[in-house]
Amino acid sequence: MAVEGLLPAASGVIELERSLLEVKFSVPQPRPGMVSRAEMIDAARTSDRRVVGVTAPAGYGKTTLLAQWARVEDRRVAWVSLDRYDDDPATLLTLLASAYARVSPGNGDLVADMGGLCVDALGRAAPRLAAAFTSSADPFVIMVDDLQELHAPACYDALGVAIAGIPRGSQWIGASRFEQPYLPRLRASGDAVELEGDDLALDVAGAEQVFAEAHIEVSHEVAAEVTGRTEGWPVGLYLAAMIARSDRDQGLSVSGDDRYVADYLYRESLMLLPKKTQRFLRRTAVLDQMSAPLCDAVLGESGGQARLRALEASNSFLVPLDRHREWYRYHALYREFLLGELRRVEPDVIPKLHLRAADWYQSNGSPVLAIEHLLHTSEQDRCIQLVTEQVLPTYMAGQLPTVQRWLSALGDSAVEEYPPLAVLAGWITALTGQTAEAERWAAVVDAASFDLTPPDGSASYDSARAMLRAVICASGPEQMMADVGAAMEQEPPWSPWRDTALLLAAHAHLLAGDQDEAASLFAETITVGASLGSTDNLVDAAAELALLAMDHGRWAEATERVEQALDVIDEHRLQDYAVSVLAFAVAGRLAVHRDDLAEADRQLTRAMRARPSCTVALPFFAVRARLQLALGYSSRGDQAAARHLMREIDELVLRRPALGALVDQVAEVRQMVAANAQLGATGAPPLTGAELRLLPYLQTHLTIAEIGERLFVSRNTVSSEVASIYRKLGVSSRNNAVLQATRVGLLGA
Repeated sequence: MAVEGLLPAASGVIELERSLLEVKFSVPQPRPGMVSRAEMIDAARTSDRRVVGVTAPAGYGKTTLLAQWARVEDRRVAWVSLDRYDDDPATLLTLLASAYARVSPGNGDLVADMGGLCVDALGRAAPRLAAAFTSSADPFVIMVDDLQELHAPACYDALGVAIAGIPRGSQWIGASRFEQPYLPRLRASGDAVELEGDDLALDVAGAEQVFAEAHIEVSHEVAAEVTGRTEGWPVGLYLAAMIARSDRDQGLSVSGDDRYVADYLYRESLMLLPKKTQRFLRRTAVLDQMSAPLCDAVLGESGGQARLRALEASNSFLVPLDRHREWYRYHALYREFLLGELRRVEPDVIPKLHLRAADWYQSNGSPVLAIEHLLHTSEQDRCIQLVTEQVLPTYMAGQLPTVQRWLSALGDSAVEEYPPLAVLAGWITALTGQTAEAERWAAVVDAASFDLTPPDGSASYDSARAMLRAVICASGPEQMMADVGAAMEQEPPWSPWRDTALLLAAHAHLLAGDQDEAASLFAETITVGASLGSTDNLVDAAAELALLAMDHGRWAEATERVEQALDVIDEHRLQDYAVSVLAFAVAGRLAVHRDDLAEADRQLTRAMRARPSCTVALPFFAVRARLQLALGYSSRGDQAAARHLMREIDELVLRRPALGALVDQVAEVRQMVAANAQLGATGAPPLTGAELRLLPYLQTHLTIAEIGERLFVSRNTVSSEVASIYRKLGVSSRNNAVLQATRVGLLGA
């Protein structure tokens, strides 16, 4: 699919997105007069521990601690502030790599290596990031704030692998409201420093400094009393000082019994402000981050810049996010209180505020953030349409969990009621190997109708439906030919789906046995796809042309086409994508022909590693790729692998028996593999798809039961698969399995 051509503006780096990214990588400015944490910082810095975990409830000064540390650190400091949109392993690893690359010259490719279609975050991207950390010539510090925004277990699994690469002399510092899942293991090995709420609580001297900064004179005895009432909770002491500036007795009598919520304290602090300021604070709390233009748009008034500057100057809970004072956010706990006040005082205005925010983000070129706000409004139709526009660009950026979160938030019924989005759900589940889901969405799409032009760039719903039906190929080449014929007629030369229609037409002719017409259409796919900025279609077409050339002895042409496909795969990081399997397999066979056996083994391994994503949801891709793999392994003398692949093919053909000329090719290859097997079977059976999916988890410190929970299989299934992995890799431990898998190319970059 030429999805890069769907929304050119969305794929470019626009000014707003640059500004928001800059904010995430900028160390917040500590407020003047904040209580110094120098002694605590120095102890953690000189501890010779690779990891520092700062874990405490809101209001304990975690961000301030990290910001103070960053400013006294003589090592290179990479900073990342997380938010709720980063709960996606691909996004998270990209942020970490970007922050590291900013302070570590020579890592220009690192960020790109975190992305790519269907990138294996745990098996490929996280080990690549860990390797970059390990190989650093100079010590560094990575500071990650607001880790509590991560909820997906996959994010913490990837983090654990990446953190393992932090070398001695460098440090990872993570701040979170909740315990960080990787800390218990590091605690047990003595490799972590942990700072918790009790460590961050202020003593009487700290309280005296807070009151002095607020120009409130208190005796040592009174400071001790207030410290006791608030239990040293930094934000409680700060609020007590704020309130005491207007009402000394009220401020000095506060209690910290309910220190985690402290609604009373916040309400008092809010009520001290003018009504107009209160309304500004409440209403802008719907924003994760704020700028003056965004605030003006959301409130429907001007003066946002002056208001933000005044609030910052008055020591309100407003945190500047960049050195230019353009972007801000509220202290997390204060924002929670403001949102509660908004729901209590003006609940009816909340959808309108989110709608205005969505309008602003969309008009400023950030449709993804517009979607996040639209999900909180009643404008479901608009939200669904915008999601439909953004599904493929977001998916192509490697952010599949984000797409899945959108679809989940909308709900299956809403997706089913908007057929163009159901088509995209079908494509994504097919391309990621989710066979049952792909077939379910295909049935939904077949039963639906839609008369308008879809917002995904296709010419019509009928055309989009025909292409999805063709790629799933449930009814054989004749129906596929009819489907792609309809799509070819409707998709004009400038359509972003034109190359997809051409590619499917080429496959239909190949299944029908017309190799000449197929070759012509594959060549046209490459021409059109290149003009559209396509990647996956170009890879598949080039691989198919290379295979046709090899079958006719045109080895020079085959070499050129293989190089074309591999260059695109490497440039766009498509190593884990379903359509890359055939390209790797053909490259392996070509290397065998050239007697470059080391290269043959490397390419065949790349294909085997990616093959779990190539399922019966893409039947002709899956069968043709495995046929070439079987031939490649058979020619290398590995008859065990070849026979295993033939069994996988048999299972696929059982599910999709109407595959035209491919069925005859399967019979031919089976005879060839059987004949070669008479020469003697060598090699161990390859890892199955299930074992390849499990393999990356051996890098983590998850238990067998926990791995089973991740993969939705039983503990016994995991145990038997782990034993099989050990046997096939010739090892007897998790660590050795990881080392061997990395050595042969089944793990890592």
